[in-house]
Amino acid sequence: MAFVAISEIDLDYLRRCVELARVALDAGDAPFGSVLVDDEGRTLYEGRNRSGNGDLTQHPEFAIARWAAVNVAPVSRIRATVYTSCEHCPMCAAAHAWVGLGRIVYATSAAQLNNWLAEWRAPTPPVAPLPITTVAPKAVVDGPAPALEEELKSLYAAKYQR
Repeated sequence: MAFVAISEIDLDYLRRCVELARVALDAGDAPFGSVLVDDEGRTLYEGRNRSGNGDLTQHPEFAIARWAAVNVAPVSRIRATVYTSCEHCPMCAAAHAWVGLGRIVYATSAAQLNNWLAEWRAPTPPVAPLPITTVAPKAVVDGPAPALEEELKSLYAAKYQR
């Protein structure tokens, strides 16, 4: 996967995603956080993983797609950006595409997370760690953000490292 330059504005939103991931971890959930931003830079929605209750579909990217489908006009959805601590899983990538959301910017890739899980001999997810564009070929995707890699790796390690 080719590295795409992430702007300072992108990094600010990604840092918020990291904060949300930390909140999720502190609540006993997997450390993932996401933010939906409109084309004028306003935060429309933010969320964190809430799968600790046993419903493993409670990903913040999926919640953003569901919320946007009801609360954001289609023309505004395509102009919005989803920032997320980790690249969308196939479920979330499909939801993103079906709802018609715009650009995705992620801090760490699914491949990075999968490699760390293997390194720690932790269980891997039940779905393949596919790149977003394999699931949603028309998606505009930027990431990862190397500046946040170590911080996120430490959050993932706190949850998954044995």
